Amino acid sequence: MEKETKERRIEIEGTDFTSELFGNYDENIKIIENTFGVDIVSREGAIRILGEESSVIIVEKLLRELIQMLEREGSLNKQQVRYAINLVAEGQEAEIKGLLDKTICVTASGKTIKPKTLGQKTYVDAIRENDVVFGIGPAGTGKTYLAMAMAVKAFKNNEVSRIILTRPAVEAGESLGFLPGDLQEKVDPYLRPLYDALFDILGAETYTKYMERGLIEIAPLAYMRGRTLDSSFIILDEAQNTTAEQMKMFLTRLGFGSKAVITGDITQIDLPSGKNSGLKKVTNILDKVKGISFVYLGKKDVVRHHLVQRIIEAYENFEKKKSKNSGNNKKKK
Repeated sequence: MEKETKERRIEIEGTDFTSELFGNYDENIKIIENTFGVDIVSREGAIRILGEESSVIIVEKLLRELIQMLEREGSLNKQQVRYAINLVAEGQEAEIKGLLDKTICVTASGKTIKPKTLGQKTYVDAIRENDVVFGIGPAGTGKTYLAMAMAVKAFKNNEVSRIILTRPAVEAGESLGFLPGDLQEKVDPYLRPLYDALFDILGAETYTKYMERGLIEIAPLAYMRGRTLDSSFIILDEAQNTTAEQMKMFLTRLGFGSKAVITGDITQIDLPSGKNSGLKKVTNILDKVKGISFVYLGKKDVVRHHLVQRIIEAYENFEKKKSKNSGNNKKKK
């Protein structure tokens, strides 16, 4: 028996607004149509949704949320549409409004920085409420960039007097001495992502001014040893490449009025064979300590090209299959 087709209408003003909602070559609407098995058309100042009743009801909710997002943001992209689809499908459409209200800061070019997923919102809230936060998750989840935005906001609000960004230069390994230039020139390539993110947030003029005054410091992790860092917002990036000893050294640098954010991806450890990751170990040591928060981001929080989510998922499935086969082989022995 063929199911009855139902229709819902959403009144809308302006063809420009509709074209922004539909996206280039109707790409936004095609994602929705393919996901829910409905037809969506724009005609005579209204959007018509045709399909099975249950799907039509969900899509109407989704489109109304996207329209509100468009009214606030001024634009939509495929990543936002896909994430809104997931929230509405899970009955969490109310969370979309919460994301829209969580602006952290505005970059020098006028771009608004805000969490784009519930995981990112949890991460930002944790940084706001705790002195030490661990942001653990795959590439593209905004771990470092959001931490930088929070650091700039704290600095501009006079909550801290300087920003310190650090990374282990583990990729250089023993060959560091053979690279050309002085020590700073040798390690700069490993700190370049931090420079780039900060440059993007602050703009060229402010970035240069703060660096010259020593209000921002970007240095390898080894430079932190023996120091006490007061009134600072400190970010340790790529923390999966710290040893257990380095992690302890870093965490004990925290001084009065300071905040630390440690970011890393435990699936991409570059340490030499036989060296354990300080990030993996610290999750078992400090997980119950008050004032320290661990936030785990996942593939749903990826805000890069949609293929990045699929790549991460494929690697996860591969590792699970590999682990399962390894377990089965041990049982046979």
